[in-house]
Amino acid sequence: MRGVDPAWLPDEVFRPIGTRRTLIRGSGPLVETVYGEVAAACARYGGGVSREPGSYDLLLELTADDGSESFTYARGDGLTTVTASGARGLLYGFFHVVRLGEDAFLPEPTRETHEPAVGLRMLDHWDNVAVHPVMGQVERGYAGGSLFWQDGRARGDLERVAAYGRLLASCGINAVAVNNVNVHAAEARLLTDRIGEVAELARVFRAYGIRTHLSVTFAAPVVLGGLSSADPLDPGVRAWWAEATARVYEAIPDFGGYVVKADSEGQPGPFAYGRSHADGANLLAAALEPYGGTVHWRAFVYDHHQDWRDRTTDRARAAYDHFTPLDGEFAANAVLQVKHGPMDFQVREPVSPLIGAMPGTRLAVELQATQEYTGQQRHVCWLGPMWSEVLRFEQEEGVSVGELARGGLVAVSNVGDDPFWTGHPLAQANLYTFGRLAWRPDADALEILDEWIRLTFGAAPAAGVRAVLAGSWRTYEKYTAPLGVGFMVQPGHHYGPSVDGYEYSPWGTYHFADRDGVGVDRSVASGTGFAGQYGKRWAEVYETVASCPDELLLFFHHVPYGRELKSGKTVIQHIYDTHFEGVDEVEEARRVWGSLAGLVDPVRHARVAELFEEQLRGAREWRDQINSYFLRKSGVPDERGRIIH
Repeated sequence: MRGVDPAWLPDEVFRPIGTRRTLIRGSGPLVETVYGEVAAACARYGGGVSREPGSYDLLLELTADDGSESFTYARGDGLTTVTASGARGLLYGFFHVVRLGEDAFLPEPTRETHEPAVGLRMLDHWDNVAVHPVMGQVERGYAGGSLFWQDGRARGDLERVAAYGRLLASCGINAVAVNNVNVHAAEARLLTDRIGEVAELARVFRAYGIRTHLSVTFAAPVVLGGLSSADPLDPGVRAWWAEATARVYEAIPDFGGYVVKADSEGQPGPFAYGRSHADGANLLAAALEPYGGTVHWRAFVYDHHQDWRDRTTDRARAAYDHFTPLDGEFAANAVLQVKHGPMDFQVREPVSPLIGAMPGTRLAVELQATQEYTGQQRHVCWLGPMWSEVLRFEQEEGVSVGELARGGLVAVSNVGDDPFWTGHPLAQANLYTFGRLAWRPDADALEILDEWIRLTFGAAPAAGVRAVLAGSWRTYEKYTAPLGVGFMVQPGHHYGPSVDGYEYSPWGTYHFADRDGVGVDRSVASGTGFAGQYGKRWAEVYETVASCPDELLLFFHHVPYGRELKSGKTVIQHIYDTHFEGVDEVEEARRVWGSLAGLVDPVRHARVAELFEEQLRGAREWRDQINSYFLRKSGVPDERGRIIH
């Protein structure tokens, strides 16, 4: 598309296929998608594509169509083959060959079977149909407007959506929710009289094996159907949802299901009727069940009217306290969607104890690609290492979070209508990394990064781009909230530092810094008891200051500034040192990026260079506000005598 960055699918990555002869066997819409991709590459580079046997270098064959997403890749006797028993598998196998490039055609024989470890790999778009007066077109979006909605309706030209579906399929994503979980009046109607607009989006995504999902309001029977109640046990309410869902499937036969935020941050839910979250989820699950649909019920439920004076109430406890008593009560096609941490996508927080605590319930793990708390796509912050830590974390020995995500892996999308898709060109790495980790949660994140760099930039600037991105999450952590304490951001929009911004608010996001120390006591012995929500293994680790990992110390404990960390530094000196180091690392990353000027597309290079100026300004502001705050609180000087204001 003219004027739109090709991201990790520039024309050049199709050259190895486009210069060869390809035979395609099979039929169906996704086979046609693959055929179109190969034909375009061959037209560009002089190769050939055929459906008739003859002389060929690459065979792409659909052997059946059983819905499988797996594929077999093999080389031998001068022939490369991809075979699949499901059309999605053939599509993913084709993109596997694209990723391999010339290596897909090496002479050494090989045979590999590839299958996704997680069945549902979904992006949730927090896009509003109508521009919200506070949250705008895309809530927590930092890449322009919505790809799907404009001027209160679906876009007329969906060419960009098709290009987006292509990008998503190439990294293994197979589901998209097209509207905000905070469902307002215009978005609510997508379920009923405006379902045709969703159907148009679904038609475009279908060509790339992507099922469309819809966020709905729990109060839909009242606000759309004119009923007096949305009580999930009311037969009239159940009938309304069954009829509404039947109409959805008439418009979108392969519709994926609903996403619901209920009884959270002002969204309506079953609590109003004295019912449980299982009652609410099962209402929608029953309506979806005849069609094979799924309801994703978000577990982000907490009291956002907390009294900051009350240290016994703990937002971190909320999801576990609300949902674990309901284990085993959710329908088979109801998935509890759990944020990866107990708070809200902070740069550092522990894995949620709810993940693994409900063996009788299907759980999906929710990540956040949009950088709400990690620099808002104005700062370089590649999240692959954080996500990899989360997905490899073992609540109980031998079982990882990635294995517990039986209901899927979900990320809040970081995409908008910006020419670079993600605002910051380097934030594309987060979108790609999510897709690849969702396919295989135990994959090496750095190998995925290298793969994205090679596809996006080619070989020449690869080392420099890797140097900029590989450590960027830990750099961001260094100059922002220390040792897992979280937040310390400007209220509302969450960009930039404000150490006490939420300290006396009702949102439950406190650090409790005083003249003697800082941190939240979440121990069982003397605090909120949150540490006790974990199984024995991790409960013991998090319970005491001595055993708690340094990076989470202030999340679990209130400690004196002079407390010595395992690194040998005191807490206060760690705060000073990391904030100076973080700024130094941003300056070095900016220098490295500058050195790539002749090796990177000039428009892309200029955008990143401009954003590095803002990142450096922001990092300095974080450093100076955090260090000054804690110097004034503690009265303890920096042992290295640096300037702190």
